[in-house]
This record gives sequence, structure tokens and C-alpha cells, in this order.
Amino acid sequence: VTLFDKSNEIGGQFNMAKRIPGKEEFHETVRYFRHQLAKLERKGKLEMKLGTEISHADMENTSGDIDKWVVAAGVDPRVPPIPGLDHPNVLSYIDVLRHNAPVGQNVAIIGAGGIGFDVAEYLIHHDDNADHDLTADDPNAGDFLKEWGVDPQNASRGGLAMPDENIHRPKRQIVLMQRKKGKLGAGLGKTTGWIHRATLAKSGAVEMIGSVSYDKVDNDGRLHITVGKGDKVKTRVLDVDNIVVCAGQISKKDLEKEAKGTALADKVFLIGGAYEAGELDAKRAIDMGTRLALKIHEEGVVPGKHKFQSGEGPEEKLFQVLKRFT
Repeated sequence: VTLFDKSNEIGGQFNMAKRIPGKEEFHETVRYFRHQLAKLERKGKLEMKLGTEISHADMENTSGDIDKWVVAAGVDPRVPPIPGLDHPNVLSYIDVLRHNAPVGQNVAIIGAGGIGFDVAEYLIHHDDNADHDLTADDPNAGDFLKEWGVDPQNASRGGLAMPDENIHRPKRQIVLMQRKKGKLGAGLGKTTGWIHRATLAKSGAVEMIGSVSYDKVDNDGRLHITVGKGDKVKTRVLDVDNIVVCAGQISKKDLEKEAKGTALADKVFLIGGAYEAGELDAKRAIDMGTRLALKIHEEGVVPGKHKFQSGEGPEEKLFQVLKRFT
């Protein structure tokens, strides 16, 4: 197996996710895979070529040496059609999380999905001088208990204490917005979504607005929006230092598209975000890659028929039944 990666390090979007407060354990995920790949290299079963971007021409030139191409190129940020989005005050979430772009004190975030919430949490916890790369062992457990009002000595009734609001003073003021009507963050994970919403609400530094239409970014970098529908419409101008776009993602399918109609057409298999960007999550991407790796040698496994799932177990069936009553 030969592994190519445009970046000089493995990990892809994990390298952004691990910088979000509460997701420091993703450092360990990357460390684990780095260790496993190094073992395979030492055994001569894997060749890693980091810092190497592969084009369609490269694939054609090596077609005699490589039987199958598994493309896990991921996603690109979706750019919504908002006039003025090319203003220098406008940043993408990649600019913020990967490239350490400086961000001002007042920020508008377009999009309140998982990425929008992650960026909001990142920005209220870190200023431009902070250590943005805390590992899983770095967060202070004592500070966490104080912030959330947990008495580790159980000296107070129920082990509850008054939360200390001064542990993490918000570093910025943020307006977090979504097009959809209703509660922001409704689509976040069922077990952790409430934590993200509670953290932002508790900070007192995040205004959440739904049912938003983004009208334009003017020459001064201010965001003009319309809130509500019908007779409840209000217009606002957000005078912010930066606008961060977190409006979803699109799959990077370039290599697959270029392969169509060529000798490579039946050799290119998309997985993960490159296969489907909607509601992308690491578990689904890793699952898809693992199942394909186990079957890719089989004759009937061809592009377009390479997504495999296990049968529903009793727990999953019960879960689906219970969902009907929620």
C-alpha cells in the first residue's frame, strides 16, 4: 500500500478538530494512527509519501504499478452566494482553525451546524496569544469542576457548588446564525450537543439567531442580515471585526470526475467526506474505509457499489423503535 497526502502530517480534519476545547482527545486518535502506520512501514507493508499532492496525470502515469485508488481527499468549505463575501474581514473556518488567522473581538459566524458551534467555542476560549494545541492531558480538571459547580469533596449537598464564572472569561463577543428556523444546535450529537449549547449560553458572550437571510457584506466589512419571516421581519447590520463562514462542506470529487471515461474509471473509490460531505463525521468515514479495505480485493466490488454496512443488531432495532416516540 502507498499512502499519499498533500499535507506534511497525517490526520486531515482531525488536526482542526483536536484544537476545539473538549476535543483534545483527538490528539490521541492521530497519535494512534501515526504509530500504527509507522509499524506497517517498518514491516515493509506500507510506503508513506507525505507532502505529495496527486493529480489525475500522476494517477495515469502510475496506473501500471497501482491496481486500485482509494480517494479520501475530504471536503472543501461551501461558499454561500452572499454579495461581498470576498471582503478581507471574511474568513473560512479553515483560516481560523488550521491557519491561525487573527480574529477580532467581535465576530459573526455564518452557519450553526457542528462546525459553527466548534468555531464559536474555540473563539470564546482562545485569544490569538493562547496555546491552541492543548493535548488530552493539558486541560485542568480542577478548573473544569469549579466552572461547572462540582464539589469533588462532596462537602456540599449533592456534591454541588456555586459555579465559578471567572474560570474561563470569554475572549470574544460572537453572533452565531443559521438560516433554519428553530433552536440552534438541534442537529448536534444527542449525547454531547447539549454540552455545546450550554457552554455557549453560559458564557454570556454568544447571541444565537435563527431564521436568518444573509443580505450582503458591505465595503466596511459589516454583515447585513434579515431576521424572521412575514410580518415579523427585522433587518440588522452587524458591525463586527470578522465574519467566519461555517456554511457546510462540499465533497472533493475531482479525481473521480477526471477518471470517468478513462482506464482509471473502475479503479477509483471515494470514501469519507469525498464520498458524501453531508453531516460528515469521523466514525462514518473510518467505518467506510475499513469495510472497503476488507472487501476491495473481491471481484464484485466496483466504484459506486463499494459502501458496505453491517446488519442491524437488536440494540439498533430497539433504538429505531424508540425513536418513533421521541
